Amino acid sequence: MADVVLVGLPGTGKTSVGRALADVLGLAFRDTDDVFAEREGESVQEYLRAHDEAQFRQHEYEALLAALEGPGVVATGGGSVSLAPAREALRHEVTIWLDCPDDVIVTRLADGDRPLLGEDPAARLAELRARRGEWYRDVCRSRVDAQRSLDEVVQDVVRLVHAARTSS
Repeated sequence: MADVVLVGLPGTGKTSVGRALADVLGLAFRDTDDVFAEREGESVQEYLRAHDEAQFRQHEYEALLAALEGPGVVATGGGSVSLAPAREALRHEVTIWLDCPDDVIVTRLADGDRPLLGEDPAARLAELRARRGEWYRDVCRSRVDAQRSLDEVVQDVVRLVHAARTSS
């Protein structure tokens, strides 16, 4: 079981916050995209260009389960909540939803390689938010405003992790 799991749309800072959070808490850090790449022998982006999304989601789910096996901080892919078994697994974790407005995300992702966002990232993000928003709410203990500075977001998550530890 992980100490904390970060979920949210692409570009909300899950990896950046996860690494910083792991440093602050003295924990290991695992990104499900990295676990996926190790298991599949190619990056998420490469895999998505060669395979359909349904195949990808199954392999992403397997990477999520592997990442959740030990203690530490886990940053998930934005669509990790897409499969019902993944949501079930996340409900048993201290799962935090990092969220920020779509315009902030579009700016953050302007130079990135995100095949699932396609030609119109703003429209695609709105679609993803509409589809995944309920799933993020379903699996998370708290929602954190991730448009603020990295230090502010990390401190909020640290407080939530400590609160979860004391209430268990």
